[in-house]
Amino acid sequence: MNRYPRDLRGHGPNPPDPRWPGGARIAVQIVVNYEEGGENCILHGDAASEAFLSEITGAQPWPGQRHWNMESIYEYGARAGFWRLRRILEGFPVTVYGVATALARSPEQVAAMKASSWEIASHGLKWIDYRDRPEAEERADMAAAIALHREVTGARPRGWYTGRTSAATVRLAAEEGGFDYVADSYADDLPYWLRVGGRDQLIVPYTLDANDMRFAIQAGFAEGDQFERYLRDSFDVLYAEGVAGAPRMLSIGLHCRLAGRPGRAAALQRALAYMAGHEGVWFATRAAIAAHWAAHHPPPQPGPLPSQMDRAAFVAAFGGIFEHSPWIAEAAHGLELGPAHDCAAGVHSALARVFRAASDAQRLKVLRAHPDLAGRIAQARRLTEASAAEQASAGLDALTDAERAEFEALNAAYTTRFGFPFIVAVRDHTRASILAAFRARVGNDPAAEFAEACRQVERIAELRLMGMFGA
Repeated sequence: MNRYPRDLRGHGPNPPDPRWPGGARIAVQIVVNYEEGGENCILHGDAASEAFLSEITGAQPWPGQRHWNMESIYEYGARAGFWRLRRILEGFPVTVYGVATALARSPEQVAAMKASSWEIASHGLKWIDYRDRPEAEERADMAAAIALHREVTGARPRGWYTGRTSAATVRLAAEEGGFDYVADSYADDLPYWLRVGGRDQLIVPYTLDANDMRFAIQAGFAEGDQFERYLRDSFDVLYAEGVAGAPRMLSIGLHCRLAGRPGRAAALQRALAYMAGHEGVWFATRAAIAAHWAAHHPPPQPGPLPSQMDRAAFVAAFGGIFEHSPWIAEAAHGLELGPAHDCAAGVHSALARVFRAASDAQRLKVLRAHPDLAGRIAQARRLTEASAAEQASAGLDALTDAERAEFEALNAAYTTRFGFPFIVAVRDHTRASILAAFRARVGNDPAAEFAEACRQVERIAELRLMGMFGA
């Protein structure tokens, strides 16, 4: 089957209410990335020095050499930045993304994390890029990271974030089977379930925008005030959405060597004080958010999603959406479908594409497959179940003698003029408005009426699908 794996729909236009504890309007999640001592360095067995997320603009790896300036910048994060952030974040729930080898080289910092009851999630074995590494090597590094994490902290990590991922990272984490959440996604403002690696894996998305990493890239923050303003603006928008009944989650990403610098730390303090000054703010670890989501929004029950149906099942489910025209569903099944099509709007899009791409002769057959409104087929009770319900919804099964006579006269005149029955999405109308539309459209230009009838056929299909999906 021609299927597209990326999910461009997500929670859709009406995301679920996360029901944060205490009726909170927003969940704020603070991450401290602990990478210092786990970065690329020939002392760590790497081929070159680190070149990512530092004060050195445009840094490049130094193959086979130690980069003293780069090393000392990372050392600042461990020696000074970490402790400054710990003081600022005292009393806030925090999640650490801990690179296992960095944690192993920083016993006092790990002890401080544990003393502050910070959650320590895994940030991989080393702070390296996995995009070009063999899958077997990445899997082995993941296992080694978990083992070392347990040795250093006393417990295995329940959360995972690689950061510099390969296309296989999330699947490998899911297949490992022991993570309550994976954070290698930037796809949403709420957690979501992903069917991957043979299981339903909870994804708690992270952020690269509300993140101090933007102090270390060219299109980023130049001063603390910009960081503070961006955090506050992000908070304000999400908080307002929560007040309006659609609570969200704000992730804040910090690095000891970046936000731990004095001029940036001041901005972080001001932003957090601003957020803490609002009512209905739930500061939480990522683990707490994952546990809450799993309890209140468990993974959806497995079922035949449209994009995963075989051809026979797809046609059986949707072959009658366009009246007596299963060929539309047959062709739609062959399109590039994906998770975005597993809803009323998605299936309708696929079916409508086929209908719109058809020849005028093919579409005319679809129009002619529709019954007359309140016509002889309806009187003989030989309508399809969908058509019967639709006509009944507008009271067309209970016409007065005068109304029936007018419908019959209009049906005859319309069919004679256009060669197909009058078609209207009756669920959008009352009996009176249907008659008004009938009287108006019978005098239309044939080409214009053909186009209008096709639009109505699509609308009927849309309404039928909305009913099927409970939309």
